[in-house]
Amino acid sequence: MREPAEIMEVKLVVNGETISRRVAVRQNLVDFLREELGLTGSHFGCEHGVCGACTVVVDGEMVRGCLVLAAQCDGARVETIEGLSGNGALADLQRAFHERNALQCGFCTPGMLLTAAELLARNPRPSREEIRAHLSGNYCRCTGYQAIVDAVEAVCRARREEAAS
Repeated sequence: MREPAEIMEVKLVVNGETISRRVAVRQNLVDFLREELGLTGSHFGCEHGVCGACTVVVDGEMVRGCLVLAAQCDGARVETIEGLSGNGALADLQRAFHERNALQCGFCTPGMLLTAAELLARNPRPSREEIRAHLSGNYCRCTGYQAIVDAVEAVCRARREEAAS
């Protein structure tokens, strides 16, 4: 029986750019993004998929980048906070987080923004309880969550008003 290869070639699209790299088969996605591509917005927190700091989007679904291997993403589309903030997709959320001081140390902010964007894409009119529940998988040690929920709620309200006018 052959030993499994330790290195493999992967080809994926990251933030709209096609990338080909040789990766260690055990390298997780966040290490790959940070070390190989210099995309440092996704953070390592718990390394167990619990805290949400490593959140990225793979083929349209949010995943914990510390639990996904880069090799598993061969052929996938990966979006990081850098790509989504760079294309304006998160501009209103980023502005609301800034205005309401919902990003104190900033460590959890990329994961919070991606999670909030996913919520609003699925449910443009969430209640405060729904916002809290959806963000509950992302840990924040600084804000107490109130400002984060306020920011998401403000974006919901602003989007409704914009759609009505």
